[in-house]
Order: sequence, then C-alpha cells, then structure tokens
Amino acid sequence: MSTTPPARKAATGAGARKVAGSDAPKARKSSGSGQEIGAPPAEMRKGESARAIGDGLADVRFLTVAEVAAVMRVSKMTVYRMVHGGELPAVRVGRSFRVTEAAVHDYLQAAFIEAG
Repeated sequence: MSTTPPARKAATGAGARKVAGSDAPKARKSSGSGQEIGAPPAEMRKGESARAIGDGLADVRFLTVAEVAAVMRVSKMTVYRMVHGGELPAVRVGRSFRVTEAAVHDYLQAAFIEAG
C-alpha cells in the first residue's frame, strides 16, 4: 500500500506571499494637487540629502534613528524616547522615524554645557 502526500494548495488569500520581481502594479497616491506621488528615486539612499520640493526650500538631510543614535553615542531606544517625548522633532515615514540633521544639531547645541 503506497501513500502519497496530500497536494499543497497555492496561497491565494490575504496571507499569500508576494514573489520577488512580480509584475504587480505599484500603489500610487495623489498629493491633493492632482500630482501622483510614487516611490522615491532608486538613486536615493538612506541618510542622503533630498531636495525639498517647492518654494525654494534648502536641502534637508534626514537621518534614521540608528544614524542619530550613532551621532549622539546613545542607544536607539534613547532616540525613540526623545522622539516620543517631544525632545527631538521627527517625521514619520511609514512605520519609521526620520530626524533632520539640523534637529540633531540644534538639540546638541542646546544640551551643550561648559565643563570647568
């Protein structure tokens, strides 16, 4: 008597995994002015400068929580506490936070004390 394993069903429900490189269309959002907002350009890397759009705003450099922690020589948890406590202004990008380099500089300037 030979037993064969039951055939596996392909996942098609909400828990189905996406295959890398699939041809599924990318989600696009509208900015309210009718312009579509897509994914950031491929040449953008974590922590690189991004040119602010409109009104001639200066370049703004956003840092990840890990980068802020490295600059300040503290743990990532400390940075998260500072962001949630309102001590360090941050922007929420999806599920992540980004902190401007200027905000880190300003925080460190305000926290600086003369030892002597």
